[in-house]
Amino acid sequence: MKVLVVRLDNLGDVLLSEPAVRAVAARADEVVMVCGPRGRAAADLLPGLDGVIEWCAPWIDPEPGPVEAAAADELVRAVRGFDRALIFTSFHQSPLPLALLFRLAGIPWIGGISDDYPGSLLDLRHRCEDDIPETLRMLALTTAAGFPAPADTRPRIRGPLPDITALTGGPGYVVVHPGTSVPARAWPPERCAEAVAGLAASGHRVVVTGHRDEKELTAYVAGTDGLDLGGRTAFPELAAVLAGADAVVAGNTGPAHLSAAAGTPVVSLFAPTVPAARWAPHGVPVALLGDQEAPCRDSRARECPVAGHPCLSSVTAGQVVAALEELISR
Repeated sequence: MKVLVVRLDNLGDVLLSEPAVRAVAARADEVVMVCGPRGRAAADLLPGLDGVIEWCAPWIDPEPGPVEAAAADELVRAVRGFDRALIFTSFHQSPLPLALLFRLAGIPWIGGISDDYPGSLLDLRHRCEDDIPETLRMLALTTAAGFPAPADTRPRIRGPLPDITALTGGPGYVVVHPGTSVPARAWPPERCAEAVAGLAASGHRVVVTGHRDEKELTAYVAGTDGLDLGGRTAFPELAAVLAGADAVVAGNTGPAHLSAAAGTPVVSLFAPTVPAARWAPHGVPVALLGDQEAPCRDSRARECPVAGHPCLSSVTAGQVVAALEELISR
């Protein structure tokens, strides 16, 4: 049985799908993921996949290009010959546009979670409650499709990971990751810098990570107390750095979920623009900080709609240091 699994959005969302992918892989002969370009690096780290098809869905991507017949035809050709397809979505996304393309490709059985009437587009129209972790939402679909959930529902990543000893100087460090995919989810840079200084003063060796586009941010946050690895790690190297850490401080962004997939506890600076019940790191000890009742709650805003960004700016460096030390001591 050849099965397609689909998660079309970001790095963290793809990582959260891993237990569902694992459930399918336990009973399928071949499992291939369809993912968007923003999630591809995470898909490449998922165990259990036999291949990845990258395709940008204009109804999912936050900066979509035009809808083009040629691109749709390319996907239809790429997915022909599969026996089943499971389309993983969040509560605000629909599986139906992709299900239509899969029908045109001749895929005989398609499952998805949908409140909308699917007509003949879905063979399994599953329904589930909204406020459950994304990982469990996707597992609900695979379970309904006949792929039992694994006992361990913590997302995992493929090993072996690169040797990053030369980057980190060896074990015995904590990570601060100041960047986020959208500004509304970021802890203010000055607070991040204060946390690095506070952690160093408490005896921790601090590593600061970030994308190559964030090198100015990571240099500022690291200051003279942290080791700045901004722009020095591709996604597998970043996974290895996070896996080797005692704990990680991060906002609601892909590396927080990558930390959890690596088994590392997370101090999660979580803006309530989306519900923490759905998108907090899953399966590891987590200290959730941030005002979850702030006015931006459930707004899904990409830019903070409230002056002063109070949901996260109210969190102090001292609170982060205390939360991290409590996680490490557990």
